[in-house]
Amino acid sequence: MKKLLLLFLLSSSTAYAQRNFTIDETVFGPSKFAPKTIYGIQWAKNMDVFTHLDQSYQQLIARSAKENWSEKVIANADDLKAALNKVITTEKFTLRGFPSSYKWVDTDHIKFQLPTEKTLFDITYNTKTKSAMVTKSIPNGLTNAELNTHTAYLVGSNIEILTAEGQKIQVTKDTMDGIVNGSDYTHRQEFGIHKGMWWSPNGKQLLYYRKDETMVTKYPLPQWDARVATVNYIRYPMAGMKSEEVTLVVFNTETQSYTTLKTGEPKEQYLTSVTWDPNNEFVYVGVLNRGQDHLKLNQYNAKTGDFVKTLFEEKSSTWVEPQHELIFLPNAKNQFLYQTDKDGFNQLYLYNTDGKLIKHLGYQEVIVEDFKGFNGAGTKAYYVGATNKGLERHLYEVEIKSGKTTQLTKTNGVHNATVSPTGKYVLDQYSNLTTPNKIQVLETKNSQSKSIFEAENPFAGQINLPKIEFKEFLSPDGKTPLNARITYPANFDPTQKYPVMVYLYGGSHAQLVTDRWLGGVGYFDLYMAQNGYLVFTLDNRGSDARGRDFTRVTHRNLGEAEMADQLVGFDYLKSLPYVDKENMGIFGWSYGGYMTTSLMTKHNATFKAAVAGGPVIDWKYYEVMYGERYMDTPQENPEGYKKTSLLDKVDRLKGNLLVIHGAQDPVVVQQHSMDFIEQCIKKGIQVDYFLYPSHEHNVRGKDRVHMYDKIAKYFDLHLKK
Repeated sequence: MKKLLLLFLLSSSTAYAQRNFTIDETVFGPSKFAPKTIYGIQWAKNMDVFTHLDQSYQQLIARSAKENWSEKVIANADDLKAALNKVITTEKFTLRGFPSSYKWVDTDHIKFQLPTEKTLFDITYNTKTKSAMVTKSIPNGLTNAELNTHTAYLVGSNIEILTAEGQKIQVTKDTMDGIVNGSDYTHRQEFGIHKGMWWSPNGKQLLYYRKDETMVTKYPLPQWDARVATVNYIRYPMAGMKSEEVTLVVFNTETQSYTTLKTGEPKEQYLTSVTWDPNNEFVYVGVLNRGQDHLKLNQYNAKTGDFVKTLFEEKSSTWVEPQHELIFLPNAKNQFLYQTDKDGFNQLYLYNTDGKLIKHLGYQEVIVEDFKGFNGAGTKAYYVGATNKGLERHLYEVEIKSGKTTQLTKTNGVHNATVSPTGKYVLDQYSNLTTPNKIQVLETKNSQSKSIFEAENPFAGQINLPKIEFKEFLSPDGKTPLNARITYPANFDPTQKYPVMVYLYGGSHAQLVTDRWLGGVGYFDLYMAQNGYLVFTLDNRGSDARGRDFTRVTHRNLGEAEMADQLVGFDYLKSLPYVDKENMGIFGWSYGGYMTTSLMTKHNATFKAAVAGGPVIDWKYYEVMYGERYMDTPQENPEGYKKTSLLDKVDRLKGNLLVIHGAQDPVVVQQHSMDFIEQCIKKGIQVDYFLYPSHEHNVRGKDRVHMYDKIAKYFDLHLKK
């Protein structure tokens, strides 16, 4: 095992007048103590100039490379309000400051949206002449609005269009329960799905999902808000059961005709990575089989719906997981970037529309996380990628023709950066364990930097913060490094012994340990450390930002490799002289709740107390899209489902377990925990249970304070002497 990577004492634990967090601040602290920053920061068009709001949010500031990035006021809220009063005369509006959501249209004009009680206005403002113009107005509050020449939105499960001329077109008129149009909640938002409607580039055709879930089992969620309880039914396809059937339809606003893409059989498949061709003629769709191990990227004729060709296929012995739409090159409409981890790490691949792979644009083991666009000439692309074993995020530049890649940010930490229109400068915002927030400009040729803004420690002189430390361990496979974090008790004394709280998640698409401000630690973790606990977190195999093989090891046996990795960390904790190994607790939510309950049953000698929130108990109760990716179906993998189920393992439970669940949970339905409790009763095993009647998968708002208070008191009751 490797030792300490980084150690930082955030503030003196003995400083005068400093205090611990209140229980309310475990929830509201992140906004109360957020490091200061600059809002509305972005590059202007076609110039090495960036703009942002001042600290009062009243002025728009420009900074130019020619003037060594000094400040210059180019617009203010008073002038903007005066201009708006001339063009918005029928409704009252509120403008408390210059809008931070503005976007540059050209060198003089910005655009932004201004909501009123009834209307959402699209505004273009000339910063030179101080004049405004309303370019579009639509009713405020439209659901899932997609704006182009016309505006598409949802009314219930149907689509309407408000044309540029103000006319309404009712696109779909389905009244049958279970037919849903245009929803982003298609395939339960797996596969990177974040929208359910796409305008063609010319704004004349609307492509949308049509989801038929009439055959999917209705699942009851009891409602407690009436004298006689009622039932809300949701469509919930459990693993191995009937799933939804989805098609893609093109609506032509000029002819008001419909074309369904002929995506073929079987009907239980997933339609992903949906992308319009830049010429409005074709639609590209990633067609993924229900088994999620075979993807075809297909091209369809938007006018006829006919299948044109399969550009390429991707197969895996575990799973294929498309997450992104295609990105067409700005200066080559027959070429696009495709993202996949098929060679080990999610990276960029350049294809043409014939399906020919032109070049792999990946770099080392860097994982592409956020594509940032192209330079003005379209010859280079930029992205933020995960590196340093997933701990850091940096900005990379790749030359499309040669594939040459350059890392543009160097300071350790998590960066969010963009490149100027000329490509000469990088506008970089980052944090790390020792840096709350820093904004700087870098020169791409020599990496010279100019500091623009640096936030002070928001806790200094106020909050008694503990010491935070990164650790690295080696997985039981003998070759895979694992990142971990220790938050030490306040006023830590290595000659004393302290109880432990382990906080974990462990599932896919999540990462808890990163080199960002506070190391990614949560405020409840800090609260517990301030109250005398050593808090430990480890990202096991299966979690995010480490590549294909790090994730795929969990296939068909969720929880097994994850627990083996966590045990490495627990063994380390028990070896420390200042750890009270007789008083260790563990807490996790969702997948973390599954991990917590698994460890309390399958490895029951470590923890004296545990809290499992919204836990998966048996994967046969979980939904198709997520569950079958990792476990296949119960029919295909009966051994795996039996091994990972906790229903027949309650008699192994030792220690004190509190299970918490939201009664309205549509993700991990309450049946998981209720069946577990029922088995505990039958086996004579005592367990604690608490229900939040009105909450879904996560307990939010003020009630979350109540939840954290309950968890803290539960650990205090069982772990403090």
